[in-house]
Amino acid sequence: MFSFSITAIAFGVVFLAELPDKTALAGLMLGTRYRASYVFAGVAAAFAVHVALAIAAGSVLTLLPHRLVQAVVGILFLLGAAMLLLKKDDGDEEIKPPADQSFWKVSGAGFMLILVAEFGDLTQIMTANLAARYDDPVSVGIGAVLALWAVAGIGILGGRTLMKYVPLRLITKVAAAVMAALAVFSLYEAIAG
Repeated sequence: MFSFSITAIAFGVVFLAELPDKTALAGLMLGTRYRASYVFAGVAAAFAVHVALAIAAGSVLTLLPHRLVQAVVGILFLLGAAMLLLKKDDGDEEIKPPADQSFWKVSGAGFMLILVAEFGDLTQIMTANLAARYDDPVSVGIGAVLALWAVAGIGILGGRTLMKYVPLRLITKVAAAVMAALAVFSLYEAIAG
């Protein structure tokens, strides 16, 4: 059953956590060199794969006792908030673009870049947590995919402009605060449960 509110929560949490990540910058770099639609196609496909894996992991967690899952999810959200606040800037990573502009080469480069760079990333872990927390894989999956696609689109089409107006530290702090609030709520449910 689809829930708009769960989709909105998943979108908001994943969007805020992914925005200050290297994905937007990688998309920006590829988007300035190649056709944006080709880059987006590859990046979007890679994110769909990541969300599917995260949802599968989160669905397995729902088979465990509810209080245990809530406690684990709460702790993981706290760790995610801490990771965001303590994360150091990796600097500019060198991205090797494909030699030609064909759809398959450009989208393939975007797909492989995101598939490798984002595997086990914070947002993938958060998506699994949300799937376990709400036991609604469709709603969480739609929200997470749309959030990741939105960040990729922003990165590809104009990440530098956004970062001029919205400080990266502010985005990171808001994402950490949302995750900390979800952690407190999950831990409360585990204890009160």
